[in-house]
Amino acid sequence: MEKEKRLHRCCFTGHRPEKLSISETEARPLLEKAIDTAIGNGFTTFITGMAQGIDIWAAEIVLQKRNHNAALHLICAVPHPGFENKRSEYEKERYMHIIQSADYTTTISDHYFRACYQKRNEFMVDHSNLVIAVWNGAPSGTKNTIDYANRKGVSVVNVLEVAMQ
Repeated sequence: MEKEKRLHRCCFTGHRPEKLSISETEARPLLEKAIDTAIGNGFTTFITGMAQGIDIWAAEIVLQKRNHNAALHLICAVPHPGFENKRSEYEKERYMHIIQSADYTTTISDHYFRACYQKRNEFMVDHSNLVIAVWNGAPSGTKNTIDYANRKGVSVVNVLEVAMQ
């Protein structure tokens, strides 16, 4: 059953806003196009890691699309309790709205530890058949997630590469 569900699941990975070479205004249309393509290819469940930037923006897009397509689902994979604590009030509000609107939320680790973000990323890849990435080529957690997906045979679409084609 899990293997069948995984065929229709997609997760996101990408840099935090300060490490991106593009703004939210530039990134959102690229994410939306990739999400639309994934939906067109039969993906109905999307997993977000809830990090600032790409994860939050992608989750908001999925929730917006779910308003018009009841077949869509959003899963939040939170790396540890209190993950949102160091954010601005505005970013905390975005985070909480997504958590409250999601179809399912899971907390991967019961406490923070150095590798808990990688553990969250591996959970998302292990439960997906596609990764939508926003990666600028730099060594990072995003690169580690893409490398892990490649080792696991999970397809990766880097929206920055697609945009340049």
